[in-house]
Amino acid sequence: MIILEKPLDDVNEGEIARFARKAQKLAGVTGEVAVLITDSRRVRALNRRFRKKDKATDVLSFPRETGGDIAISAQIAARNGLRYGHPTSDELKILVLHGLLHLAGYDHEADQGQMAAREADLRKRLKLPASLIDRARTQAQIRSRS
Repeated sequence: MIILEKPLDDVNEGEIARFARKAQKLAGVTGEVAVLITDSRRVRALNRRFRKKDKATDVLSFPRETGGDIAISAQIAARNGLRYGHPTSDELKILVLHGLLHLAGYDHEADQGQMAAREADLRKRLKLPASLIDRARTQAQIRSRS
């Protein structure tokens, strides 16, 4: 289920829902998954409440025994789409995939690269631009060279 609280001009809710169902199967996530696309203020409030981090972020995942919920900042998705040269709809798909992998039990902060490898594989299979983890790694490499 997609809940588009923050409408975006170039985003088709049905397209995102179809993508989410396909990606959910490929990621091996069973059960119901709800994806909330909202504003950064709401994502910040969720991040503060559940992770004790008082800042907006692009995507949050809330796993349940099966399935779970994903919250995405529409503003950050739109900004990242512009920054990386692809449509906002592609950025939303990247964030949905990333969130689904967290629901599947992956944790890129602690898993020695398993999530990054799985995300890269699924990104290619789903014909998506560079993943969040790939981009973060590239940015870190650029900063370390400076």
